[in-house]
Amino acid sequence: MAMRSIHVQTTINGQPAEFLCEPRQSLLEVLRDVLRLTGTKEGCNDGNCGACTVEMDGRIVPACLVLGAEAEGARILTVEGIAEGGALHPVQAAFLEGAALQCGVCTPGFIVAAKVLLDANPDPTESEIRLWLANNLCRCTGYDKIVRSVQAAAKIRQETAA
Repeated sequence: MAMRSIHVQTTINGQPAEFLCEPRQSLLEVLRDVLRLTGTKEGCNDGNCGACTVEMDGRIVPACLVLGAEAEGARILTVEGIAEGGALHPVQAAFLEGAALQCGVCTPGFIVAAKVLLDANPDPTESEIRLWLANNLCRCTGYDKIVRSVQAAAKIRQETAA
C-alpha cells in the first residue's frame, strides 16, 4: 500500500514554504532532501548530538526527531536563515573569529542554539551557555572555544544595540 504524501505549508527562514512529505519523513530529511537546505546536518539521527538543531516556533528542536508534517503552520529557522541582510550574524562572526569550528558537522546546530539563547538571554553567564548547549556535541574543537565565541557574540550584540 502506497503512503499518501502530506502537503505542508510553513515558514522557513522568514519565507513562506510548502512541500510534500511522507508521514514518516523527518523535518531533517525534508530540509535536506526536499528543500535542499543542507546547512542543517545529520549526525546521530536519534536526537542525541544536536547537529540538526533548528529553531521551531521559538524553541530549539532536533530536526531528526520532528516529523516534516509537524512543520505545518510553524516558523522554522535554519542556519541558512541566520545571516542578517547579507552580513554574518554576530554568532556566526564570533565562531569564525574564535575558531570555534573544525570539521563543521556540529557547527550549524551550535550556531542556531546559541542564537536562540542570545535572543532569550542577551547576557548569559558561562554556566548558562554551557547548560543551554549541553545537547550539542562536538568531537573536534572542545567546548571552550565555542563558549568563548557565544560570550563574544553576546558582547557584539550588546555593543551594537547600545
